[in-house]
Amino acid sequence: MKKTKTLYWIFTIVFAGLMIFTAIPGIKPQQDNIKIIHDGLGYPVYFIRFISIAKILGSIVILIPGWDRIKEWAYAGLFFDLAAVIYSGIAASGKFDPLMLSLLLWIIPGILSYIYFYKLRVQAWLKP
Repeated sequence: MKKTKTLYWIFTIVFAGLMIFTAIPGIKPQQDNIKIIHDGLGYPVYFIRFISIAKILGSIVILIPGWDRIKEWAYAGLFFDLAAVIYSGIAASGKFDPLMLSLLLWIIPGILSYIYFYKLRVQAWLKP
């Protein structure tokens, strides 16, 4: 159980850190953020701040011990965000850009964090 818990925290901290790192510039969007998200992808400017705050809140939730039900929602929201980034990039450009594979750096720690989160829950349920 100790190994599972250690791996859970490593992947969770990396995933939350990456999500927060990408969300901070969107709190007060600068012209370059607006150009990419509004002009390039077609999303409204207010969406930039909304999604950034949601990513920060979701990242905080997965870092707080307990709150298992809310964590499920936070993981789902963060994965929807990553899926939307990939889809929006493909839809806006009309083709797959190999640079999008760099998003695996965000997705893989998130998947591993969720896997170990679930393993810890199962271990807690089975514990007598």
